[in-house]
Amino acid sequence: MYDILQNLNDAQREAVTSTEGFVRVIAGAGSGKTRALSHRFAYLVNEMGILPSNILCVTFTNKSANEMRQRIHNLTGDNDTGYINTFHGFCVSVMQEDSYAVQYPKNFIVLDNSDIDAMLGIIYEERGLTLRDMTFSNARDMIEIRKCIKEPEYYLDMIEMSLDTLREKYEQSTTASDIIFYGYLYQEKKCFALDYNDLIKFSLYIFEENEDIKLKWQKRLEYIMIDEFQDIDKLQYRLMEVLCGYHKNLFIVGDPDQTIYTWRGANVRYLLDFDKAFPNVKTVMMMQNYRSTPEILAVANSLINKNKSRIEKNLISMCAHGETVVCHHGDTSEAEAFWIADEIKKLCEKGVPYRNITVLYRAHYITRSIEEVFLKEKIPYTIYSGVQFFDRKEIKDALSYLRMIAYKDDLSFARIANTPKRNLGKRRMEFLREYADASGCTLYEALTKTLDNEIFKGTSASKFVELIERFSAEYEGRQISEVLADILNKSGYEKMLRTEGAQDRLDNLAELKQSVHEYEISCGEESTLTHYLAHIALFTNSDTEDTGDKVKLMTVHTAKGLEFPYVFLCAMNEGMFPTRKTQSLQAMEEERRLAFVAMTRAKKMLYITEADGRNFDGTPRYPSRFILDVDDGLLNYVPKPRESLIEEAKQHIENSQKWLKDESERPYIAVGTRVKHPILGKGTVVDIDEGKSAYLIQFDGIDTPRAISQRAKLEII
Repeated sequence: MYDILQNLNDAQREAVTSTEGFVRVIAGAGSGKTRALSHRFAYLVNEMGILPSNILCVTFTNKSANEMRQRIHNLTGDNDTGYINTFHGFCVSVMQEDSYAVQYPKNFIVLDNSDIDAMLGIIYEERGLTLRDMTFSNARDMIEIRKCIKEPEYYLDMIEMSLDTLREKYEQSTTASDIIFYGYLYQEKKCFALDYNDLIKFSLYIFEENEDIKLKWQKRLEYIMIDEFQDIDKLQYRLMEVLCGYHKNLFIVGDPDQTIYTWRGANVRYLLDFDKAFPNVKTVMMMQNYRSTPEILAVANSLINKNKSRIEKNLISMCAHGETVVCHHGDTSEAEAFWIADEIKKLCEKGVPYRNITVLYRAHYITRSIEEVFLKEKIPYTIYSGVQFFDRKEIKDALSYLRMIAYKDDLSFARIANTPKRNLGKRRMEFLREYADASGCTLYEALTKTLDNEIFKGTSASKFVELIERFSAEYEGRQISEVLADILNKSGYEKMLRTEGAQDRLDNLAELKQSVHEYEISCGEESTLTHYLAHIALFTNSDTEDTGDKVKLMTVHTAKGLEFPYVFLCAMNEGMFPTRKTQSLQAMEEERRLAFVAMTRAKKMLYITEADGRNFDGTPRYPSRFILDVDDGLLNYVPKPRESLIEEAKQHIENSQKWLKDESERPYIAVGTRVKHPILGKGTVVDIDEGKSAYLIQFDGIDTPRAISQRAKLEII
């Protein structure tokens, strides 16, 4: 027992030794919850003699599960580490053992996105659908919404219908949505395949319909532990309720201040109201933080205290005092990036390796100015869960269009001649290569000389040549930013991305346009297209040595669960962090929790940065409300924004706050609901536009439907 309980603080020891009944642990950031979970597992096995195969430990990522297995193996010395899984991984175990209950074989397929896209490709081809009917991205989202919200009983079709009957339902569907949805269910059943939504639904169905199977699993799982409980969703909660129904030993760990996945269905109320849902709940508060300095935690505590939906608590640092958190205000995004680079250099001069430094941000498009400066200053970096800005496909494509206008070179031609699709596929490109080799000309020249050849009949080759020739003749008299925007529009490239539903890529192109505009301002008369292309080549052909010692760049979501000695939290501006897409009071609290997560990743030093200037749409940039939320005296401003800007920011925040809706007061109105509008009268909700927070309503007395704001006064009838 000494080995397992040693070096645990009082709260951790209480959590580890509280083995029976319902136990809730509120574990603040950096409080050692993974340590508590793994030691509790070892305590059950080594000290109480519980068999590992009778313990279920649920984590939310496969990476966390693997780390937990290793820790438990080191503590117990036993290769049997029980069921240490994600919810979906555990459901795979259930299905592999009991899939016969739903007439599925043990060797069923678990689908990933590429598998789903392959199935969609079959459906589109069979029924003559195109991406104009629905993009694959939108189709995947539609399938998930129908499975999780609109038609939660869908799985009964897959289980109870014969394959022929399901195919008939698919063939009789007429709308694109129904064709795709029922075609997908048919393809799933045909291949004995299940996606992530199906795994939990099928497992729950088996438990609900087969008392013997349910009791077998309930008896087997004597102790259940669930990590990251603030991220649990409705289906996972139902599964948990079933599994703990016999022994009634359930141990949950979570932090309501780190709920950042409500957009995936997570509901923090399950954690906050756990003591109301289960009898005699014991709550353990783990507030001692072993990660961050008192100065960092003071800022994080001050920020998160502004949220209302939370359990009131403050993290207590167990680390030595450090430096005050620095907040930098830059004149421009580029100046902000240069300041970050200078601070990194200062850290390196003190002996800090690059790998101990991390730059966090809300979204990947923000990295553009950071990357440009890091490349100029020869600061090695790597991007986690993303591709470096100038290596992203859409950026390379856009720059290739500019190069094509100026140089008409083979590399650019090969990259964009058939992007978007112009029917210039492999066979025709091979023809051009052979002609170019024989004639000693470029691929583009080969195309212009052979346009009349039969091989290009039915292609858009001539339109591509017209496009390039027109832009080549006039680009010298135009601004580069104007040429870029025009060619992306006239070539159909941006339309292609919109059709694909690739908003992230469109955001990256907007950031590229902004960088071109900034380049034009800084270079003045020298800002010619050829000069810009030579300038940008320095960034697209970086020769930074790959030493493995690099600054880490990543989104805050990616950084969840990680920690870093030195953290730069950049682009802390309104519209960036919090994101401009935030539309409700609840979503704003989640953005604040996300900022809290970012701050509590830092161990030794935290730097917060933001910049003056204007956004791409011309609106002024203001410091983030999350900076203004921090109590006076906790931040060291270098320099502090001018007082007039702070007042303007406060006024902007106050105005924008008025437009945030309260989701708790707004009833969810489903498609098909009859409603009454105070002016337009009675109608039926035919669709919901979540992006615009609007209902599409077909009113009885109006021929065409109307998009009505969800803030409007609608009476359900």
